[in-house]
Amino acid sequence: MADTIIAELNNSVLQLSINRPERKNAFTQAMYASLAEHLQQAAHNDAVRVVLLTGSAGLFTSGNDLEDFKKAPADLTATNNPTVAFMMALAHCPKPVVAAVEGVAVGIGTTLLLHCDLVYAHPETRFCMPFVNLGLSPEYGSSLLLPRLAGNVKAAELLMLGEMFSAADAKEAMLINAVVDTPLAVAKAQCVKLSQKPPAALRHSKALLKAALQPALDKVIAEELLVFSKGLQGEEFKEAVNAFFEKRPADFSRFN
Repeated sequence: MADTIIAELNNSVLQLSINRPERKNAFTQAMYASLAEHLQQAAHNDAVRVVLLTGSAGLFTSGNDLEDFKKAPADLTATNNPTVAFMMALAHCPKPVVAAVEGVAVGIGTTLLLHCDLVYAHPETRFCMPFVNLGLSPEYGSSLLLPRLAGNVKAAELLMLGEMFSAADAKEAMLINAVVDTPLAVAKAQCVKLSQKPPAALRHSKALLKAALQPALDKVIAEELLVFSKGLQGEEFKEAVNAFFEKRPADFSRFN
């Protein structure tokens, strides 16, 4: 079986590729654990100056694999939970993180971009944060970061309606740096530039950019995980998952 996370270190750039194209690069708990481990190692490896996140087969990620996700522990508040370990490793990565996005970026596939430093997306990429549609709530600091970037009204539209939106919309909402025809090539070129900068100065610059907001962000992520965990044990999530596997519209009319 092919590795679902491919790690390649070239010229000080660690490229982490999500490689599960048969499932639209959907995340499993094992994939989160692998990404967390690679990011944690990169943080302490002097040979790594920049991290590049991308997907295989012209796709970024369709988010969580629901079959795997429903089997995972519902308590996301534990620090040893693979999803949480990945979240913290990326959010606290001291090295610059660049992302190249194509195809789809769904759920955490979109919210993780809020924790990258530079993001480039193909014009046909479609983004979505469908948490409410699944009977869940915003995660990974999106309830704090998205209003700051896009404004309260746009953040409410993206998080509460949970609809697909375009790369142009993502650029307007300040989720990405640019819409480009060759996101991986552009991202790699930016990684080369970053890898040639003075490494300590680059790390200090990133730390200073994040310093004022990081304590509040960590607190919000913890609060979101608590609410999200309760949602995973709720009837609304159960109905959404059953509807997905039964290939029917979810019916929330009986809920208050």
